[in-house]
Amino acid sequence: MRPFTFERVRTPAEAAAAAARHPGAKFVAGRTNLLDLMKLEIETPTHLIDVNGLALDKIEPTADGGLRIGALVRNTDLAADERVRRDYGVLSRALSAGASGQLRNMATTAGNLLQRTRCPYFYDTNQPCNKRVLGSGCGAIDGFSRQHAVVGISDACIATHPSDMAVALRVLDAVVETVGPDGSTRNIPIAEFHRLPGDQPHIDTVLRTGELITAVTLPKPAGGAQIYYKVRDRASYAFALVSVALVVQKDGTGRVALGGVAHKPWRVEAAEAELPKGAKAVAAFLLADAKPTDQNAFKLKLVERTLAAALAQAKGAQL
Repeated sequence: MRPFTFERVRTPAEAAAAAARHPGAKFVAGRTNLLDLMKLEIETPTHLIDVNGLALDKIEPTADGGLRIGALVRNTDLAADERVRRDYGVLSRALSAGASGQLRNMATTAGNLLQRTRCPYFYDTNQPCNKRVLGSGCGAIDGFSRQHAVVGISDACIATHPSDMAVALRVLDAVVETVGPDGSTRNIPIAEFHRLPGDQPHIDTVLRTGELITAVTLPKPAGGAQIYYKVRDRASYAFALVSVALVVQKDGTGRVALGGVAHKPWRVEAAEAELPKGAKAVAAFLLADAKPTDQNAFKLKLVERTLAAALAQAKGAQL
């Protein structure tokens, strides 16, 4: 780990201003991802800004009947919140499917959105990785790619986004609130927050330099049966091979987003018109532009089967 300086701040504006004063600074809260990356010298911030003292750990109702989730709300607390369990069940289930209990006790809402890929080539500094060192190449494309993306990929990167929570937020049409070093604020739809790799896979989100996430807002409850179905190599503490976040109404209409298949939570709204026709029709739309490798082509069929299982579970929940 390389040397760095450290400071604690008391307000979001103070945090953003500190980031502006220190090029290369990083915000730190739960520390479940950043410190591991610093130990491997994948992340090398020169300055850390501890934001745990900010009053961003509340879950509050909004004027339009939704919820505002502070950036520092811990994953365990969010999953257990009565309002989330009742009105946003897909989010509670997604959070409970992620990591381990100990990690969920520390991980924050903002940190979950910002966690970096778990691609083994990203973590192995002896391997080429455009996400880690732009221009070095992508070892996964011609290497071991079983866990990698099948859609939304580029010639520069086939990594997947690791978050379960983000997939649920995508299906719920959440909005990310931020503050910048100049005091300006933004509301970023979750659909626009994460980026596809293109020729700049080292940039994961649309956040600007020094911009701090302050909250995530959920619209009023969508109702319906809400399911999060995750397929992974072991029953716990594993990232998704494929996951499905699903909200289905009694008339068969609904929303669906996928995890484990792309560089960002994957949702194609046009596919949702096919939900009454079943999983095969929806999967065909969702994966229309898929470009799998020989090692991860099984994910195409796995998406269909996982979606079918989620739809059957939703139907059972509505009986």
